[in-house]
Amino acid sequence: MKLLILAVLQSIFLCGGQIMMKMALNGLDKASWSWSFFVSQLTNWWWLACGVSFTAAGLLWMYILKHWSFSQAYPLSSLAYVFGMIAALVIFHEHIAWTQWVGILFIMAGCYLVVH
Repeated sequence: MKLLILAVLQSIFLCGGQIMMKMALNGLDKASWSWSFFVSQLTNWWWLACGVSFTAAGLLWMYILKHWSFSQAYPLSSLAYVFGMIAALVIFHEHIAWTQWVGILFIMAGCYLVVH
């Protein structure tokens, strides 16, 4: 059960990093080699939040790999797809086809089978 909780948390951080990267890219001005462009990117808080989230995900992943078998841990990383689909719906207001929801159900069923 501890592995599942940590894997969910790690997946949330991983998905959060992707969400924040998309937010940073959505606010990106046309890329240029100008000083003002680089300053605007270095002061973009979405990039900082993205890096913090990815760092947390990476540290958690290292802890998980050290303490559990790879055959159990790695399949649980697919939980990030579940959170990504939810984020696509809730945050980005994207249309999700029913076939995609079926795929998410298969992922969740697979994760359940891996931990039991």
